[in-house]
Amino acid sequence: MTSSRVVLDTNVVLSVLLFAGDSAERIRHGWQAQRFVPLASNATAQELILALGYPKFGLTAAEREDLLADYLPWVQAVRIPEPPPAVPRCRDPADVPFLQLAVAGRARALVSGDRDLLALNGSPGLCPVMGMAEFVDRLLAI
Repeated sequence: MTSSRVVLDTNVVLSVLLFAGDSAERIRHGWQAQRFVPLASNATAQELILALGYPKFGLTAAEREDLLADYLPWVQAVRIPEPPPAVPRCRDPADVPFLQLAVAGRARALVSGDRDLLALNGSPGLCPVMGMAEFVDRLLAI
């Protein structure tokens, strides 16, 4: 799966950066070993920056910068065209930027813990949508 393009939803990136766990560690190792390339658009990067600032995480500005420095160097930026690509209808409008990124970035997978996104797996014109454990098992298995 060398250099496969993958969209990681914000909840996945937060899990990888902030919490321990086998899937999280394998995903981090996967991007660091360049087994896949995480994709980001302006909208998805802004959501990540906003989420890292949530009070529930209790992160200082320096800690947020350190976490971003552990992720962003591995990311490939994708410009979303205007008009944006057509994507499957989603219940949560906040998820649309991830769908647009997956289509515009020609992603091999969209990895998420969001039920609204996971429900779109198998939609025509969209890459597979899967949870962290499935991504690790199917696409990062050695």
